[in-house]
Amino acid sequence: MNYSQKHVIITGGSSGIGKATAKLLASLGANISIIARNENVLATAKAEIEVMRSHSTQDIIAISADVADRTQAEQAIDRAINQIGPPDLLITSAGIAHPGYFQELPIEIYENTMAINYFGSLYCIKAVLPAMEQRRQGHIVLISSGAGLIGVYGYTPYSPTKFALRGLAESLRGELKVAGIGLSIVYPPDTDTPQLEQENKTKPLETKMITSTAKTWSAEGVAREIVQGIEKKSFSITPGVEMTLLAWLNSLLLPILNLYFDRIVAKVLREERIP
Repeated sequence: MNYSQKHVIITGGSSGIGKATAKLLASLGANISIIARNENVLATAKAEIEVMRSHSTQDIIAISADVADRTQAEQAIDRAINQIGPPDLLITSAGIAHPGYFQELPIEIYENTMAINYFGSLYCIKAVLPAMEQRRQGHIVLISSGAGLIGVYGYTPYSPTKFALRGLAESLRGELKVAGIGLSIVYPPDTDTPQLEQENKTKPLETKMITSTAKTWSAEGVAREIVQGIEKKSFSITPGVEMTLLAWLNSLLLPILNLYFDRIVAKVLREERIP
């Protein structure tokens, strides 16, 4: 994809993987809209992204919104489209994690994590699709997690939300494909971000021991993998050997099933066109 003057919307774009990806895409010539809750953090991120622009005419805007709130999410997407134009790429990177022991965590943590991680992505996808469908082009990237491929001890509020994104991506992919829209889902390993720092404050010892065996990636490294995956039109983006093997072993049948589903969809479309 040639990113020059393309409009990229990134939720959770004020920090971590979202910000790193925004900076990388800005360096490739894209116009960037970042969406997050904290206005001060957004302002700082916007300044950092502007420094990375390849030319001064690129638009970089920051929009304060809580994507867990449907109205705020929709209004933020509408504002981004009104200011810059139709979106070419949506990356849903907004997310939280609060590990702990199941019985000790209040139910509100489960509800809030699902609201942000899953529904926050779903609301934004719904909001960008009309513009993408009208132009029959675009690409959507969902940020899941290695914990969306396998349940991890201590991550009972978090893993299910990332599994939910996987289910959404796998079931939505075929619908978007016939509309000319690409879809990718990313399974990052532990990444050196403010979120990981926050997670470590409540992470059970058992969880720390389990996750300590894996390499911690930089946000910039994951961002490069995301952009490369988009370029290759990969459905599943798995940074590193560990995530690749994990995804492969968990999804041996997925490519075959996708082909089967695509053939069924194509057959139905052909039959609908026959008078």
